[in-house]
Amino acid sequence: MNIAQLRADTPGVEQLIHFNNAGAALMPDPVIDVMTRHLQFEARLGGYEAAGQRAAELENVYGAIGRLINADPDEIAVIENATRAWDMAFYSLPLQPGDVVLTSTTEYAGNFIPYLQLKQQRGIEIRLIPNDEQGQVSLGALQDMLGDERVALVSLPMIATNGGPVQPIEQIGALARDAGVLFLLDACQGVGQMPIDVRKIGCHLLAATSRKYLRGPRGMGFLYVEKSLCQNLEPAFLDLHAASLLTPDTFKIRDDARRFENWECNVAAKLGLGAAVEYALAQGIEPMWQRIQQLANHLRHRLAEVPGVTLRDRGALTSGIVTFTRQDSSAAHVQQWLAGQDKRINVSTSTFRSTLLDMQQRGLQEVSRASVHAYNTEGEIDALIEALMRMPRI
Repeated sequence: MNIAQLRADTPGVEQLIHFNNAGAALMPDPVIDVMTRHLQFEARLGGYEAAGQRAAELENVYGAIGRLINADPDEIAVIENATRAWDMAFYSLPLQPGDVVLTSTTEYAGNFIPYLQLKQQRGIEIRLIPNDEQGQVSLGALQDMLGDERVALVSLPMIATNGGPVQPIEQIGALARDAGVLFLLDACQGVGQMPIDVRKIGCHLLAATSRKYLRGPRGMGFLYVEKSLCQNLEPAFLDLHAASLLTPDTFKIRDDARRFENWECNVAAKLGLGAAVEYALAQGIEPMWQRIQQLANHLRHRLAEVPGVTLRDRGALTSGIVTFTRQDSSAAHVQQWLAGQDKRINVSTSTFRSTLLDMQQRGLQEVSRASVHAYNTEGEIDALIEALMRMPRI
């Protein structure tokens, strides 16, 4: 990869060291330019009129996302964020009393809460897939659990927000398919970081965000719905974009995945998402993934040298999300120290509120999270380590 060009395209690297890519990565110039040009266009022409002028570019967003994850454009819905995309998929599933949802201990609280809501409302059952000795879901246990005919859904994140393993999603997808069970994949931390092929994975639904490793704008995400499933799912919410009013008594839901969208959207952000996808594809997802792994492994190696620091990542395959704790210092204090005016290093804090089950299982309340991207450098990692070495204990 041309790292110098990646950094030249990223104005933020001139101001700070950014290791919060699992939260919101720094946008490259092509994304910023597309969005600002459209906002200026709206100001001069009007919002509706500007969107009309950009109809072809907006349509191209679906094709770009399709190329990114190996899906057809009509299997893609562009939705205002990944949470809402996931919600639209989950709440549209015809889960009935007694149906079982299988998930992992690394499930995000924002997804687990809806499970509990449908447990209260519809009487579904939630079961946790045990982990293997490396911390990812046990494929043997999953296969056994799928033998229960009441299992209706496997739903989990491919990479947890608090680090941990890259789940064996292709094997999970194959097991779910063989059992005739739907598979909903939360790919928020995976899309843009590593190659994603929904055909190989075998997931029926996938939700992802723009703002993380894709390096797009906040407030934008997308949903993939397999074509053969799409028309069998009625979205939990409909409007005049998702459906057409035929008579005063009848309506018709559109055939493609855009039945999960609504009419109003942030057009500039949607164009920004498309630009981010095109930028990632142009750089190459596979070399991006190799670069991220190289940097993350270097960071783990260097962190192991820091007195009082304990690495907290698990898994046979780890990602660009590197988590650690520091003896006698809270994660919030680590974050504040690194962000100090003379250092300007961004990391984040992941608490038990986001991944309660995993954190409880491991006896953790919080971790510091340093998430690398391809535009980061070994020199930036060294600066992070130097700052941690100088950090006073409290």
